[in-house]
Parts: sequence; C-alpha cells; structure tokens
Amino acid sequence: MYYKAMYNVAFRIVSDAQIAEDCMQESFLKAFTKLDSYSGNVSFGAWLKKIVINESINQLKKEKQLPFEKIEEYPAITENENDDTNQEYQTLKTNDVLNAIQSLKTNYKVIITLHFIEGFDQEEIAEILTISNENCRTQLHRAKESLRKKLQPK
Repeated sequence: MYYKAMYNVAFRIVSDAQIAEDCMQESFLKAFTKLDSYSGNVSFGAWLKKIVINESINQLKKEKQLPFEKIEEYPAITENENDDTNQEYQTLKTNDVLNAIQSLKTNYKVIITLHFIEGFDQEEIAEILTISNENCRTQLHRAKESLRKKLQPK
C-alpha cells in the first residue's frame, strides 16, 4: 500500500533506484520492529515517511555524499517574491523542475526536496539533517539560487 510513495520519497533523496529500494526495505523493517512506538498522533503514512527520509539521509551520510559545510557568518538573506523573474518561471514544466533538482549538488537536492516536495519547514529540516537553523536557512537559500540558475531560460 505504501510501496510506491515511500520509494518515490527515497529516490528523490538518494537518486539511485537500487539504493532507494534498500532504504525503503530498511525503513519498512524498522517500522515493523518499532510498531509499538507508533503513537497514532499522525497518520501511519506520515510516520513511515519520516522513517524513510531519515533512512535515506543516513544512507547519504554513510556514503559521505551529504556534505553540509560549516557556515561561520550568516549574511542577511532577503528574497523578493514579487521579482520580475518570477514571470519567466511560470512557463516551466514539472519535469524540467524535477530534473533541475536532481542535477543539484547532493546537499542542495536534499534540502530542496525536504522543503518544497516533502513540505518540511526549516526547523524540521535542520533537525532531520542535524545542522543549525542558521546553516539550514543559508543552505536552503543557496540551493534555491542554484536551482534558479539552472532553470533560467537560455
């Protein structure tokens, strides 16, 4: 029942079909062995999804593919949502955006996926990735900028 959705979550993070399968299987095993810790406060699917995300991120960390650099200074980040360039992006196709996300550096891809696709806020992402809130905010900003550059019309 949850196979496809959980596989897609894992694949968006690890970008490798075989590793996504492994992460998903490990996650299902963890979920079933820890079923007694499921409190019912959230849906079973949401609980399982969190396990899959954590397992996928742990896999990337094991392979040292998730390098979040330490950020010593935190420059003020401002974003203008009413920017004229937003008009250019309205014609993009979903596949173009997903392909651009997959082509980002691993840490940028993971943080963009967690924020925009999985719907986690910055505090939740910082907790999942075990980084500071400031580092998360800066990494997310850099990831968005990198994604914008990749999606700019040529």
